Amino acid sequence: MSSAPLAQPADPPPIATDPAAVPAGRVLAVLAAAQFAVVLSTSIVNVALPQVRDGIGLSGDGMAWVVNAYGLAFGALLLPGGRLADLLGRRRVLLAGLAVFTAASVAAALSTAPWLLIAARATQGLGAAAIAPAALALVMRTFAPGPARGKALGVWGAVSGAGGAAGVLLGGVLTEAFGWRAVFVAVAVLGAAVLAASARLLPGTQPAVHHGTRSFDLRGTATVTLGLVGLVYGLTTAGRDGWTDPRVLTAIAVAIPLLGLFALLERRHSAPLLPPRLLRSEAVTPANLMMTLLGGVWVGLFFFLPLYQQQALGYTPLRAGLTQLPLAVANMVGAAAAPRLARRFGPGAVLAAGMATIAGGFLWLSRISADGSFLGDLLGPTVVVGLGLGAAFVQLTGAAVAGVPTADAGSAGGLVNTTRQIGGALGLAVLGTLATARTDAAGSAVPHEVALTDGYRTAFLVSAGIAAVGALLTPLLTRRTTPTP
Repeated sequence: MSSAPLAQPADPPPIATDPAAVPAGRVLAVLAAAQFAVVLSTSIVNVALPQVRDGIGLSGDGMAWVVNAYGLAFGALLLPGGRLADLLGRRRVLLAGLAVFTAASVAAALSTAPWLLIAARATQGLGAAAIAPAALALVMRTFAPGPARGKALGVWGAVSGAGGAAGVLLGGVLTEAFGWRAVFVAVAVLGAAVLAASARLLPGTQPAVHHGTRSFDLRGTATVTLGLVGLVYGLTTAGRDGWTDPRVLTAIAVAIPLLGLFALLERRHSAPLLPPRLLRSEAVTPANLMMTLLGGVWVGLFFFLPLYQQQALGYTPLRAGLTQLPLAVANMVGAAAAPRLARRFGPGAVLAAGMATIAGGFLWLSRISADGSFLGDLLGPTVVVGLGLGAAFVQLTGAAVAGVPTADAGSAGGLVNTTRQIGGALGLAVLGTLATARTDAAGSAVPHEVALTDGYRTAFLVSAGIAAVGALLTPLLTRRTTPTP
C-alpha cells in the first residue's frame, strides 16, 4: 500500500478527435496562451502605477483601483463564466471572453480619465472570467487521463506561474521604454493574437448541458457576484486601510449574508450555478481549500517582492522586472517536473513536497535586509519558492477539475480559479496588515528602508507558516489505496 493522489472519481472520456484535426499540442499552445494573457494582465500594471498616476491624474485610491477593478471583476464572475461555458459551449465562451478582454485592453490604452481606465480594467476582468474556466475545461476535455493530461497540466501550471513574473518584467521594460500606455497595448496585441489563433485552431464543441440559456441560474449569479465583490473588496481594502475601516466592515457584513443566500438558492435550483454534486466530490472541495492557501502566498509574493526591490533596495522598474526571470524559470521547471514526479511518487507526495518547498523558500526569504543584494538575498529563495509553486499548482489544479462530470467541467474550472482569487485577496489583506503593523512599530527609530524591510520580512515569514500548514494538511486530503498500474 502506498500514498495515492487526492481522491478522484472516474474521469469522463476526452473529446473524440478526427485524425485530420488540429494536433492536440497546438490546441494546448493556444489555450495556454489564453491563460498566460489572463495572468499577465494581473501583474503587468504593478510597476507602471507611478507613471499611470502621473500620466492620467490618479489619486492614491485610484491607483489601487487600477489593480483592484480587474481582480474584483475577475474573481466575482468566474463561477458564472464557467457555468456559461458549460451551457453555451466552451469554445464560444472562450472566443467571446477574448474579444471582450482585447477590446477592454485597447480602451485602457486609450483612456484619458481615471474613471475610463478603471472601467476598462473591470471589463478586462469580465473577459478574463470567461476565458480562464473555458480554457481549462477545454484542456481537460482534450487530453485523456494519464501522462498526456499530466503533461498538459504541467504546461498549464508553467504558464500560469510564469505569467505573474513575466508581467512584472514586461511591465518594467515597456514602462521605461515607451510609457505606461504600452503596457495595455501589449496586452491588447496578445489578446488579439490569441483570439485569432483560437478562432482558427480550436475545434468546435457542443454545450455540455443541453438545457439552453433559460436554465442559467440568474438569482444565484446575482447573489454570488455581489457577495464575492463585497468580500474581495472588503479584504483588499483591509490590507490597505485596516480591518476596522467602516468600508471594510460594511462590505464584509453585506457579503456574508449574500453568500449564505447563494448557498441556500443553489440547493433549491434545478440547474444551479455551482452544482452541489461538484462539492461532494472527494477531491474537489479539499483541493479548492488548499488552493485558497496557495493563492494567498502566491499573490503575496508578487506584491511584496517588487515593493522590497524598489522601495528598500532602490531598483528601477526594469531591474525589478529582470530579477523575476529566475523565479519564472523555476516555476516553469517545477510545473513541468510535477507530472513525472507524481507518476513515480504519487500526486499527494508531490503536493506535500511542493508546499514544504514553498515554506522553506519563504523562510529563507524572511532573512532579507535593507542593504541586501539580489545574489545574496533574493536569487536562492525565489528559485526555491518558484519550484514549489509550480509543483503544487499543477497537483491542485488537476485534483480540482479531474473526474468531474462533463456537464460541470466549466464550473469546476471557475471554482478553482475563484478560490485562488479569494485566497489571494485574503492572503494579501492579512499579510498587508501584518507588514504595515510591523513597519509602523519600527517607526522613526530606524531608517525608513529598514522599517519597510521589517514589514516585508514579516509578510514572508507568515507566508512560510501558511505554506507549512498546507504541507501538514496534505496527508488529510489523500487516501491510501493501491496505485493503478
